[in-house]
Amino acid sequence: MGTSPLTITYFLFIQCIVLSSLIPTTLSLDISLGGKGTGISIGIGIGIGGSSPPSPSRNPPSPSRNPPSPSSSTVKPSDFKSCFLYRSYLVIQAFKKTITCDPQRITNSWNGPDICGSYCGFYCEAPPGYSKDNVAVASVDFNGNALCSEHFDVFVGNLTELALFHANSNNFTCGTPYINQNVNPYFYELDLSNNKLQGYFPQNAILSNLTFLDVRFNKYFGSVPSDVFGKLPYAIAIFLNNNKFNGYLPSNLGYSPVQYLSLANNLFTGPIPSSIGYAKNLLEVLFLNNQLSGCLPPEVGKVTKLTVFDAGFNYITGPIPYSYGCLKKIEQLNLAHNLLYGEVPEALCKLACTGHLMNLSLSYNYLTSLGPSCWELIKQGSKKLDVSKNCIPWLPNQRSAEECWWFAKKPKTCPWSSYTPCWGASSEQIDSVSASEEKKAPVKGKAGMLGRKSGYRTYGALDGSPKPRN
Repeated sequence: MGTSPLTITYFLFIQCIVLSSLIPTTLSLDISLGGKGTGISIGIGIGIGGSSPPSPSRNPPSPSRNPPSPSSSTVKPSDFKSCFLYRSYLVIQAFKKTITCDPQRITNSWNGPDICGSYCGFYCEAPPGYSKDNVAVASVDFNGNALCSEHFDVFVGNLTELALFHANSNNFTCGTPYINQNVNPYFYELDLSNNKLQGYFPQNAILSNLTFLDVRFNKYFGSVPSDVFGKLPYAIAIFLNNNKFNGYLPSNLGYSPVQYLSLANNLFTGPIPSSIGYAKNLLEVLFLNNQLSGCLPPEVGKVTKLTVFDAGFNYITGPIPYSYGCLKKIEQLNLAHNLLYGEVPEALCKLACTGHLMNLSLSYNYLTSLGPSCWELIKQGSKKLDVSKNCIPWLPNQRSAEECWWFAKKPKTCPWSSYTPCWGASSEQIDSVSASEEKKAPVKGKAGMLGRKSGYRTYGALDGSPKPRN
């Protein structure tokens, strides 16, 4: 039989009373930060215990109308609303001593027992299953504070009731938070973007409850483990762009439930995994500006919820699969600056004529022909279609004949087919589903900091500046 929340609350209450009655006048508390022998000693004067109280003054001063908040030398466990907050207070004070720069002076507010009301960057809420009186630090938001510390990793893990940690645009340089789902059972949102973190992919960030993972604009390198796509069953957004990740993309990429995926501006090589066809929830994906190669996977046409697909500035080759005409909800399709050849599928240009497609970027490839709908867009002067710097006869602003001849004589290995059906549904069925879904209000997931920027969340992630606070 499980322990009831009432029993747990009673136990914590008794624990606080016992702790406050047994702690001596001055407590030297060592909290290890980093696990390598580094200790932070915090002296906390309790004012109760073994020593006798001082003799009262003959003329005691009158109490101040607005007494100052208790300093760290006078704070007692009984000053806190819950034992959760007292434990967090000890962790915060230890972390405060490791901060080496604080240009906005937010740590000046980290004094006394009123963590929920006066500590800048800390937000409180009762954990699930506890009464509203048992509040704890549930969220930390250091976005844009430019803090410096080499010990934020242990700090985050020691806040055991924490659910969200946002630290965009700081100067953290060491490691990633030591978070364990057993110790931190409520944790689901991690933002370490735009810091100075480096090393291999942060394995500590792969937590089973995680919905939002943002490590963009750092200096991480090496391959991305397959667990990122196989062991985050609740993932909504994964932003890994603007690092130095390299190697092949994990073959199980498409088995993730992620909706927003940004892998742009790294050093990935090899093909886009064909498993992407199984990414049924995927709405936006950026492969932009890597070193990807191989053929365009026709399986992309199965991802009928896609609104953004950007694989520009790579070395991808082959014809554009006809299956991409199945992307009835696509709004941004960028395949520019690759090695594509052959015909621009008529079905794609029809999406630009009558569908949602607002930007079809195919410039700087080696494409050789267009369908009737594509020519119609050009005649209309539409900016939706860009086929400049290709090898299309009778069209201005194309590659030179020498460039086109040089590419034409190279061997071609990618398969070509003029027929690829829209899997699982007819075009009419897809159009019907799209229309019905557009009438629904957008669904907000747990990842509360996801905000539209330039109209698209993944493109917004290419900006390293702090997200607007809610």
